[in-house]
Amino acid sequence: MFFVALATDYDGTLAKDGRVDAPTIDALRALQASGRKLILVTGRELPDLKRVFPALDLFDMVVAENGGLLFEPAKNEEVPLAEPPPATFVARLREVGVSPLSVGRTIVSTWEPNEIAVLKVLHELGLELHIIFNKGAVMVLPAEVNKAFGLKHALDRLCLSPHNVVAIGDAENDLAFLGICGCAVAVGLVGVAASWVNSDAACVPNRTPSGQNFTT
Repeated sequence: MFFVALATDYDGTLAKDGRVDAPTIDALRALQASGRKLILVTGRELPDLKRVFPALDLFDMVVAENGGLLFEPAKNEEVPLAEPPPATFVARLREVGVSPLSVGRTIVSTWEPNEIAVLKVLHELGLELHIIFNKGAVMVLPAEVNKAFGLKHALDRLCLSPHNVVAIGDAENDLAFLGICGCAVAVGLVGVAASWVNSDAACVPNRTPSGQNFTT
């Protein structure tokens, strides 16, 4: 199979403790120079991602907010893929004391164990939103939105098929996009789950530290 693009998670895959080291940046530049496409797929909100990783211009597309927002660095263009979080939902979470609470273009996020309060508010308001977990983070998005959803939209804009993409991720929220790509590299413990989720693709568990996935 001919692979023409790389789709990679950020935290725990590219970055360690939120930062990307110089050898990893060099590896990304070499991949970019080869003519292949680079797509970053992250649960982070875009302002936060720009703050910790100023080299977004390495990527052809960024899928942020766990699939809810596209960003094209070359055009500095943001494209929400879902409706904004309902104002009544955000207000009610604040009323019941959910903290910390972050509100993006399409996502609402907090941390465990706040998922209990979030579920109660979702039930109370009758909202069709779902919760995605990621290493203690609690992310709330429209029911159809996850990293696979966002990556499909990014690939459509690049006129690429998922079958020609190598995907790399390390956490439970990465399984969705690992499962649609032609080759999945599952970093760390997520490799065990990805081995059966991605039964139609080549799945390569990899336990090297963050960043070294691109330099070894």
